[in-house]
Amino acid sequence: MTNTLVKKMIQVCDEKIAKKGNNVGVSFYAFFKNKNDNPVLLMEVAKWWIETHKLDHFEKAVKIKKMVLEQQKS
Repeated sequence: MTNTLVKKMIQVCDEKIAKKGNNVGVSFYAFFKNKNDNPVLLMEVAKWWIETHKLDHFEKAVKIKKMVLEQQKS
């Protein structure tokens, strides 16, 4: 994933956690506007979420943030 996308995913997770606590769930759509204005990027996240990690539609924001940060280390 691009650095821009990684930063966006972390930012969105942080915002959701701050507003609703550690149990808040997110889907891969949470990182995009309601309008599908970047289908290539949406598919990149969908592939990472569904094909690579086989995640459920909704996952805990803390889990996604941790996974993204761990991926950055490797």
